[in-house]
Amino acid sequence: MSTPSVVVFDVNETLSDVTALGARFADVGAPESLAALWFASVLRDGFALTAVRSAARFADIGAEQLRTLLPRAGVTGDLDGAVEHVLSGFSSLPLHPDVGPAVRALHDQGLRLVTLSNGAASVAESLLGSAGLRDLFEHVLSVEDAGAWKPAPAAYAFAGQRCGVAAEEMVLVAVHPWDVDGAARAGLRTAWVNRDGGHYPAYASAPTYTVTSLEDLAGSLSG
Repeated sequence: MSTPSVVVFDVNETLSDVTALGARFADVGAPESLAALWFASVLRDGFALTAVRSAARFADIGAEQLRTLLPRAGVTGDLDGAVEHVLSGFSSLPLHPDVGPAVRALHDQGLRLVTLSNGAASVAESLLGSAGLRDLFEHVLSVEDAGAWKPAPAAYAFAGQRCGVAAEEMVLVAVHPWDVDGAARAGLRTAWVNRDGGHYPAYASAPTYTVTSLEDLAGSLSG
C-alpha cells in the first residue's frame, strides 16, 4: 500500500484533551461529568442539522446546549457568563502527550499535515500555536467553510480541495469511529486512535490503520 501524502487530523479529543473542560463546568457550579454529555449533545445537533442540509457553528450550538443543561444542573446567577466561561476553555485545552512527538515525526517524513475540525479553525490555531506546532501544519481547516459537518462527504471533499489532492491520497486520523467511518465512505484512508483500549463498532467501516497512540502512526504510515 502506498503512503498517503496528506494526514488530516481531527482536533477535538483526537489532538486536544477535552476531559480538561470538566474543570470549567465545576467552576460555574455544575458537575465535571456534565462536560461529556454537553459535548455529545453538541455533536448530535450538529449532525442533525447537516442531515437536513442546514448548518450552525459549533460555538453557537454549544452555547444553546449550555443554556439548557447548566440550569438543569443547578447553575444559577449569570448564565451568559457561565456559558462564556465554559466555551472559552476550548482554546486553552491541553494537547494529549503523544501529539507533539507524532506531529514532528510525521512532518519529518515529508508528509503534509492539516487539521479538519467540526469546531472553529481559531480554536485549533490557538491549541497548535500554544504548543509550538502550528508551523508544521499546512492548513487548519474547519467545516464552517465546508457547509457541512463531518461525517458528511462534503466535509472531507473540502479538505481534499484545499489540499489539491484526491481522496485516496489523504488519511483521516481520529479517535471517533463515526469520523473514521465517514472518511472511509468518502474515499479516504483512515487511522483510528484507540488510546483507551475501546471497542470499534462492527457497523462502522473498518479503519485502514489502528494505533494506540499517535506516536505509532508514523511507523504505520512509513510501512
